[in-house]
Amino acid sequence: MNKLTTFLLALLGLNVNTACSQEPSTDVDVFQTKTGKSVRFQALMHASIRITYDGLEFQIDPVRQLGERTTDYASMPKADYLIVTHEHRDHFDKAALEQLTAADTRLITNARCAEMAGRGEVMANGDSLQLAEGITVEAVPAYNNTEGHTQFHPRGRDNGYVLTLDGLRIYIAGDTEDIPEMADLRDIDIAFLPCNQPYTMTTEQLQRAALVIKPRVLFPYHYSQTDVSKLPSQLQAEGIDVRIRHYE
Repeated sequence: MNKLTTFLLALLGLNVNTACSQEPSTDVDVFQTKTGKSVRFQALMHASIRITYDGLEFQIDPVRQLGERTTDYASMPKADYLIVTHEHRDHFDKAALEQLTAADTRLITNARCAEMAGRGEVMANGDSLQLAEGITVEAVPAYNNTEGHTQFHPRGRDNGYVLTLDGLRIYIAGDTEDIPEMADLRDIDIAFLPCNQPYTMTTEQLQRAALVIKPRVLFPYHYSQTDVSKLPSQLQAEGIDVRIRHYE
């Protein structure tokens, strides 16, 4: 990262530290909110993200195993908030949810996943919740709009989310293409955008989405075998800091 980019991110309150000695630096990123609180992102796999903030644990689409990759959720703290985008097995894992659930854990999801889990607070596209002081979550559309692909993620069924932590706005897109509703997103600091056709976006679609959303930091995720290695250089001129982590 060049000095100018580092300076600009510092002005925006985005700390570029990568944390800790026990984990690979490429798997953990730490940012600062407007009041100086730390938000820590850990790349677990594919679409599974662990977020820690102000003593709280957020788990996004926790899944224990995909192929030969595994995540040991039993060794992690119980979640305060479980956030699930949709029902596909690389996003919804009932056993993982159970491992992460304590008496006061809140599960935020769409209608189908709440039915499958037997519980949960249902959000539909356009809904918003205030989870705690300074913490909100908004459900936004996530769907396929390419002809021949719409059966994978039909419009209106699944959620993406905008999670706001003390003013830091985080867009977790879920499984989606570059849909028109992305133009309605505002002031996104950090975006997680999926990249693996036919289920989500091509790299070209992801670039178009990034130019519409204009996040300060972009994590391609859910990319499986798609080559995303050129995205940092392709979006550098737009002032978007693209970080490749282990979200295969």
